[in-house]
Formats: sequence, structure tokens, C-alpha cells
Amino acid sequence: MSAQTKMSFWTFVGVTMALCANVRSIPSLAAAGWQLVPYLLFAIVFVAMPMTAMCGELSSMYPGEGGLQLWVQEGLGKKWGFVTAWIVWAQMFPGMVMVASTLGPNFGNAIGDPVLANNHWFVFGCIVVIYWIITALNLKFDMAKFGGSIGVWLGVYIPCLMLLVLGSLTCMKIGITNTGYLGTFSWSALVPDLSNVETLKYLTAIVFIFVGIEMSSVYVPRMEEPAKYVKGVFISVLGLIAINLLNGLLVANIVPKGTIELANITQPIAIECQILGIPSIFVNVFGFMVFFGVMLQLSAWVTGPSKTITAIAKQGMVPKWLGFHKVNKFGVSRNVVLTQSIMITLFSLLFAFIDDVNGVFLVLTNSTTIVYCFVYILIAIAFVKLRYMRPDAERAYKLGGPGKGNVQAWIAAILEVAGIIFAAGTTLLTSSFRDTCIVSLCSIVLILIPLFIYANKKPEWIPDSSELQ
Repeated sequence: MSAQTKMSFWTFVGVTMALCANVRSIPSLAAAGWQLVPYLLFAIVFVAMPMTAMCGELSSMYPGEGGLQLWVQEGLGKKWGFVTAWIVWAQMFPGMVMVASTLGPNFGNAIGDPVLANNHWFVFGCIVVIYWIITALNLKFDMAKFGGSIGVWLGVYIPCLMLLVLGSLTCMKIGITNTGYLGTFSWSALVPDLSNVETLKYLTAIVFIFVGIEMSSVYVPRMEEPAKYVKGVFISVLGLIAINLLNGLLVANIVPKGTIELANITQPIAIECQILGIPSIFVNVFGFMVFFGVMLQLSAWVTGPSKTITAIAKQGMVPKWLGFHKVNKFGVSRNVVLTQSIMITLFSLLFAFIDDVNGVFLVLTNSTTIVYCFVYILIAIAFVKLRYMRPDAERAYKLGGPGKGNVQAWIAAILEVAGIIFAAGTTLLTSSFRDTCIVSLCSIVLILIPLFIYANKKPEWIPDSSELQ
């Protein structure tokens, strides 16, 4: 889309939904049973809507490149802008491992060996081998251009539709079972139960569904009617709720309680095919399709976040000897991509040393979400500060409407920060001691590293103009 092309309202809705649509979170939703309903509402009210509203205004103030890093830098200074850029890159270390952990289970089902789904060594091997192959390909070819759209269709859209259709048919045939994660329905089951440790530990994982939705704000300057931004986001969120809520409830109904496999989206398909009498070959095809789709998605994501760290390296924000400022003919830094591949390999060792595939998947999901949500807190603070620093700046979209005060800005920021702290706190308090330690350590280290680097930056880190050719 060129800079002159305007985006229609419904195109914007579709793009926003595409940013967050995935099947990886559906087992986590299902594991929460009926409590997924209030948890989804919590994620929308306290995370998705406040963040998209704030980012919509910020994007209309700074319509050029820069995004999250630029907004935080303008409001809080270069140090926190650098921290934001670093975290946007570093959160992919646990995040990519979490996504890649679905490769093993889906490949096992594709070849007709579902037992491999819970073999932690097999999951570990698939992550390391396949990710390094993808890394090598991305350094030789422009894989993002090749695999992005195909990967989304195979890894997201088609699986979501298949889950919905087969789940609905299964529910019509057997009704609501007493053996699944749903159990007998009661209105009280829809009331948030803060004493339910078994479901509260999935709250951050459910919040993860909407992480990244704020990226739709970059399209505000291109919208035909920027004032309809929040309306468009709201409709997109309703669509995401429908997809996730329906699929989550349908999966929760048919998977026997205590047996759900968080990294294996093929598990409910296998159960549904057995109930409906569909040949098992269908499960193999589904597993292969999702495996191939996730692999293409991973390939498309290898180089994207790396460009953020390359940009700040060119500004002299990281040691020059790392070589992060040097790029190949595709504009990709070989050293950045190799570094992130090494870090992803280290994070994947969790699967080698811990034989609980479900536990590691949840740890990685929670670590990714908590680290990324730290950026959300920085954005909320920067957003309120910019309201006072630049009250007269041109805003194509303004939260609360033109000419309004800052009450709505404060409400959005407070909701966002309170929601993140509550979700992170309850998740850590309700997880096992081992999982809490791992998540806390990962989050603290990934956040402290950029602060340490910035505190020790030197003028000689700035590359010469000849080195940027």
C-alpha cells in the first residue's frame, strides 16, 4: 500500500484481526474452562482497548517510522526508547521458542505418531533443527516475502475454521460433556473466581492473545476516517472474541479434564475425528498443514524484529564490535539474526531439561507476555506525559475527542497499568515455585540488559559512515 492510498474502514478491521489471530492460544483458553469468559473480558477491558486507544493517538501524532520506540523516546527520553526497542526484539527469544514448540507435536501427528507430542526431547530437537534451517534460508533468500501470507493461511485461518466446524459438529452430536474442562454449565461459572488457582495461572496466557493488537495503530494516518479508529478496533476485538471464545469453549468441551496438551492444537482435532467417525488421515493432513504453516510464519518473523535492533545499532546504542549495524543485500544483519538464533536455542533448552511440555509452554508464554507488557507500561506513561508536553500537537485521532481534557487519557493509562500488574501478579502467585522463578528470572534479565548497555554506552560505538554502506 503506497503512502497515498487510503485504507477503508473494513480493510482496517480485517488487518487488525489478522495481527492477533492464531490457534496457539486456544488450548490455554480451553484449560480455563468457563472462566475463559471473564478472563477474555478482563484482557479486553484492561489491556486491548486501552492500549489500542493510546497507540492510535500516538500513531496519529508520529505517522512516520519508529512506532513504539519513537513514542516512548519522545515521552520518556532516549534511554527508555532504547529499552523499548531492545525488548521488542528480545521478547521474541522466549516467544519464538513458544511458537516453535508447536512444531514437534504437529509433526508427530502429521506422521501418525501422536506420542511424540509430549516427548520433550523431540520437541526440543524440532525447535533447534528447524529454526536453524530457517535462519540459514533467511540469510540467503528473502523468505519473509515468500512465506508470510501462505503461513498465515496454513497456520491460522484454515485451522481456526476447521476447529470451529468440527467442534460445532461434535458438540451437536454429544452435547456438553461432564468429563471435559467445561463440565456442567452454571451462571456462577461465569463469575471470576480469584481463588481458582487452576485457571488463574492461564490469565497471562489469555492476555497474550491481544498482545500486538496495538500495531494496527500504524494505519491510523492511512485511514479514510481516522476518527473511526477505536470503532474499528472494537469490531476487530469482537471478531477475535468470537473466534477464540467459540473455539476455546468447543475444545474445552471435548478434551478430557487433566489431559490437555497446550502445545498441541492437533489434539482436539484427533478427538473430534474419532467422535465423528472421520478417517484418521484427516488428522495427519491437519498436523502437516499446521506444521508447515507455523514453519513459514517463523520464517517470516526471523528478520522483522531484527531490523529494530539494527536501526539502534546504527545510532551507536550497542557495542560496534557486535556488528549489528552491518546488513546484507536484503537489509538484514547477519550478526543480529545469528545472535537471536543462539538465544532461541538457549531458551529451547528448557524443553531439554524439563520433561513437562505443558509447563514449559506456559512458562514461555508468560515470560513473553510479561516482558512485552513492560513496554505497554512505558507507553502508558509516555502517552500521559505527551498530553502535557505537547498539548497542541496535531492529532488525526485523539482519545476522548478533539478539544477534550486529559481525563480519558489518565483512565486508559491507569486501566492498562493496573491490568498488566494484576495479570502478571496473579499468574506468578498461582504458578508453581519453579515456573515462577523461571518467568521472573527471564523477565528481569531481559529488562535489565538494555539498561546496563545504555548506562555503559560509548561514543566510539557509533559506526563510521563508510561502515553503513
